[in-house]
Amino acid sequence: MPIRLSRRSGMALLGVVSASSLALSACGSSGSSSTSSGPVTITVAVVANPLMTTIEQLTPGGFEKSHPNIKVKFVTYDENTERANVEKDVAAGGGQYDVLMIGPNDIGAWSKNKWIDPLTSYANSDPSYAVSDILKPIRDALSSNGTLYAVPFYGESSFMMYNKQMFQAAHVTMPANPTWTQIATLAAKLNNPSKGVAGICLRGKTGWGENLAALDTVVNTFGGQWFDTHWNAHLTSPAFEQATNFYVNLVRKYGEKGAGNDSFNECLNIMQQKRAAMWYDATVAASTLDAKPSPIAGNMGFAPAPVMKTQSSGWLWSWALALESASKNKSAAWKFMDWATSKQYIAYDAAKNGWASVPPGTRTSTYQNPKYLAAAKDFAPLTLKVLNSVNVKQPGIAPQPVPGIQYVGIPQFESFGQQVSAEITAAIDGQESVATALSKSQQIAQQAVTSAGLKTGG
Repeated sequence: MPIRLSRRSGMALLGVVSASSLALSACGSSGSSSTSSGPVTITVAVVANPLMTTIEQLTPGGFEKSHPNIKVKFVTYDENTERANVEKDVAAGGGQYDVLMIGPNDIGAWSKNKWIDPLTSYANSDPSYAVSDILKPIRDALSSNGTLYAVPFYGESSFMMYNKQMFQAAHVTMPANPTWTQIATLAAKLNNPSKGVAGICLRGKTGWGENLAALDTVVNTFGGQWFDTHWNAHLTSPAFEQATNFYVNLVRKYGEKGAGNDSFNECLNIMQQKRAAMWYDATVAASTLDAKPSPIAGNMGFAPAPVMKTQSSGWLWSWALALESASKNKSAAWKFMDWATSKQYIAYDAAKNGWASVPPGTRTSTYQNPKYLAAAKDFAPLTLKVLNSVNVKQPGIAPQPVPGIQYVGIPQFESFGQQVSAEITAAIDGQESVATALSKSQQIAQQAVTSAGLKTGG
């Protein structure tokens, strides 16, 4: 049975495949469909989280009245399943989907393989779309050789979120720019298993975009790296092992129970239920945690991603919409993509759900809007600051062979990253030591890049 998640419920327990066919209506920004032979149905693959649920709910009143010949079928998957199903389809030229939700890591290889279509000409054909309004770090991340290949539904970095009431009750204060050592000290003081409260919630679920997303930022700031510029793997280096031990011990000692099963949605739910005092994760979470009707709206504090040896450590990501090259409904698909990622959609969402809950991290105009800044004053300025502080080319201490913060920016990473992530989950679950997990991971990573012909022998 499909799981339907309303942002107004304040719950984020999506993760099971759901599919719904929804008609879309008014507030479009690019005119009516030119189709005259009857309704065209486009299929849109999305990841299950609150903001994507919101667009499913808003599209009946937000698109179809101005596009009466376009119907939209949303297919909603958990993150790992969406990635696998979408890549399988585009690689085969299947055309099962018209619009795909992808991330920056896909842009280079997918555009080169012609799995997705360039969007610059589409976007420039609608003056109101204002490509230049898209935040530069996000626009660059979704482009290849200056050509836009996906448009952002939302953009994010990562930061620390915390329950201010719990901090006050424990007589502790969040530093303005915390280190991971300080966070561990706070987690120890805030951890209260007898009351069912964890000191911190951290991702432990297997997936290169799940637990590795958070862990890799810790590795970077501890001075570790996946590969040097000659593609030598460094997963058993002292810095990488220190960072991984720190992360695993932090979640095992002071984190939520069953962390090996938890990612974004699970920690979001835990925070809303006041079962954790802190959470390190995507900045987009603030749009749900600190917006009505969240039970903890107005009680959330935010701080930059914790550091050790670097000045900043937040990641860079966007869940963005791309046009599958095998789509047979490209004109209709773009009309939806235009609307879903436009300034008009953001205003429409605000009218229905309040400004604090609109998709963040995409447009300069959002961060210049007095209504948004007033509603999201606790997290909007910090979100923009951390987005602009990321260094995709070298997020850690040492140079790296390809850009990427919370992932290695090569297509092979999806496979070997998944395998390494499973070893990290095993360490979190107590099934093996960190040393064993990293020893296995070193071999997995080195074999992957050697087989791909990337290692240069330095």
